[in-house]
Parts: sequence; structure tokens; C-alpha cells
Amino acid sequence: MTGMDTHPAASPPAPGVRRIRWIPGTDLLLARCFCGREREFDDPVHLWDWLLAHPEEGGSSAHDGPVPRRDEGEHA
Repeated sequence: MTGMDTHPAASPPAPGVRRIRWIPGTDLLLARCFCGREREFDDPVHLWDWLLAHPEEGGSSAHDGPVPRRDEGEHA
């Protein structure tokens, strides 16, 4: 490795760490969950809903289903 060559995506994810990266040249964000799943989003609210829907402990993955949607009138 050379001096400043420390790109965050190159490091292995720590337990419980979720990452969000902008995809250059697009309006898309790439979400990476601590479980290793990745998904692209054009809406940051849906991205966070998806990331935070993952259970902290065993069981089936919340990432297998559709992205959770908020009600139109709901503000968080």
C-alpha cells in the first residue's frame, strides 16, 4: 500500500457498520449493510429505511423483501 491509498471501501466492514457511497456521475447512492448486502438507491430516505430494517440478530434478512416505504404523511 502507498502513502495515502486508504480507500474506505477497501477495508473489511466492521461488525454493525453500514456504509453509504455516492456513485460518481450518477444521482445514485450505494448502500452496504454490515451483513454484506449492497443495493443502489436514488432516494436517501428509502436507502436508510432499507439499511435500518436489517435485524441486529439472526433470523431472515429484511433485505430479501421490497424496500420499506414510509407513509406520505409520516415525517421522521
